[in-house]
Amino acid sequence: MKRSVTMYKQARMDSAESSSLTSILQRLEARLSQQEDFQKALASHMVQVSTQVQDLRSSSPWTIPPPGPSASIPVPPTSMPVRSQEIKLAPPDRYSGEPGLFIATMRDLKKKDKLLEAAGDVYGKTLMLLPLDVCSDESVRQCINSVKDRHIDILINNAGVGLLGPVESISIEEMKRVFDTNFFGVVRMIKEVMPDMKKRRSGHIVVMSSVMGLQGVVFNDVYTASKFAMEGFCESMAVQLLKFNIRLSMIEPGPVHTEFETKMMEEVAKMEYPGVDADTIRYFKDVYLPSSIDIFEAMGQTPEDIAKCTKKVIESDSPRFRNLTNSLYTPIVALKYADETGGLSVNTFYNLLFNFGPLMHITMNILKCLTCSCLRRRTISPD
Repeated sequence: MKRSVTMYKQARMDSAESSSLTSILQRLEARLSQQEDFQKALASHMVQVSTQVQDLRSSSPWTIPPPGPSASIPVPPTSMPVRSQEIKLAPPDRYSGEPGLFIATMRDLKKKDKLLEAAGDVYGKTLMLLPLDVCSDESVRQCINSVKDRHIDILINNAGVGLLGPVESISIEEMKRVFDTNFFGVVRMIKEVMPDMKKRRSGHIVVMSSVMGLQGVVFNDVYTASKFAMEGFCESMAVQLLKFNIRLSMIEPGPVHTEFETKMMEEVAKMEYPGVDADTIRYFKDVYLPSSIDIFEAMGQTPEDIAKCTKKVIESDSPRFRNLTNSLYTPIVALKYADETGGLSVNTFYNLLFNFGPLMHITMNILKCLTCSCLRRRTISPD
């Protein structure tokens, strides 16, 4: 009898969780439906912007204002070049008409061809390229010292490496390398430019974070931890910096369509994971990876989308501290803050992944329909 009562209670709990999850998904779908008009207007605007950029490129020569005395923007490099370079290659032509000097950085200048191609005629006029390894104190110091008067108005921290898979298969050394780039790389750059910004009592520090700095994601444990650390550091620093009239902003993308993600998904699916139990490997390869691909296809943005959002943040008179680039993630992130115990968020993602896989797949297909090919890869930029 006692066992029957226990089973009955568990069945009621499962039913309640299922009902709650269904309700959440229904509200999400309703929210997306309401955004269709906005999405169409946004797509129209993006087409106009694209046309204007093409018109600008077709004019010869370009009209580029002379470099200003104090508009230097170092963009830190990445230890895994493909991903971060694709994101950071988007801005040069978007800033080409703005006064100032822009400084892009790269750990290995032998790999500069893509950057120079993206920069076009801007390179050598308003865009400079300097070597920089954010994992080296000396390299960071030399890079900043090479800037005239060390005068940097805007710092964009864009370096980042990914790490995916069962945590049992990841060595401590691999984890340290991720933190050295994603967390300590940001800290090194901020420490180097902050004293000069404080003296001038002006400046803007922009950090490329992630929605994984707000919400933990299964099998992204180490990468998520590095972003959580960075967000905590920046949230603490932002309070102090305001006293010196220095702004700190975080850009928080979700999935971004780059060659890096495609190659990574293919590689991890083929890898062996010694020391990891068979069930965990099966959950990772047969459950997580297919779901992750669905999410990328339904909710992914392009590097250009992230660049547009970053540009808006930089140009804002009152830049926000946190800037989600994709409004589709707002309800997902809100789950975490709706329940201070964390149970709602943890149980929802558990059920979506392990108990309601087909429902999640259907939901992602609905998202793909609502955000058709002309709208799917877009940015919902800060107001």
